[in-house]
Amino acid sequence: MADAGGTGPGRSLPSLVILAVTAVVLLGAVCWHLATLFLAVTPDNPVKSRYAHLINGHVYPEFPQGWQLFAPEPLHENVIVEARVRTAPDSGNSHTGQWANLTAHDVAAIRHHPVPSHAHQNMLRLAWNFYQNSHSRRDVPLGTRGILFAEYVKRIALQRVEGRRGGERVVAVQLRVTAKPVAPPRWSDRASSARSTRHRTLPWWSVKDEDRRGL
Repeated sequence: MADAGGTGPGRSLPSLVILAVTAVVLLGAVCWHLATLFLAVTPDNPVKSRYAHLINGHVYPEFPQGWQLFAPEPLHENVIVEARVRTAPDSGNSHTGQWANLTAHDVAAIRHHPVPSHAHQNMLRLAWNFYQNSHSRRDVPLGTRGILFAEYVKRIALQRVEGRRGGERVVAVQLRVTAKPVAPPRWSDRASSARSTRHRTLPWWSVKDEDRRGL
């Protein structure tokens, strides 16, 4: 006699079919994913060349293989970022403050720290790298990305030097950067950099109320 609740063997077959189909689909997706990742990192071959569009469409940008995670390239120069601000009281003339070494402040925060902050280690350096790669030598932004990165650097500088100094409002901020090349070690086969220390001073950036928002 069939089960009154409708849970007999005859009713379980559709569920088994669904589970089987699901398992096959998942297995196929896993095989496709592993195959595309494997082909993406292999040397050029006929299969990779023929299906390059499909392979790259699946792997990038979500699944690139970043081998520098395991063997990162060390920095070839030490970058020192400094900032100064121009302040103005509620009434009277504005005046320019002294240069503040933002990089030295970050280094002091991570030195001898067992678990240093990622922001203190990389935020300032990466922000400057983004800026110089998106601007000309005359500090002209190269497209929208350049404008955004300039705003990003300015907000970092404002955050580090605070919004007000001595009761006076910050009305402008300026950065200067010193890049000192690091000589390769004796055992390295990397050619020594012939560049000398480079200095770059950015123009003054005006500071508005929206620039302080969220700092």
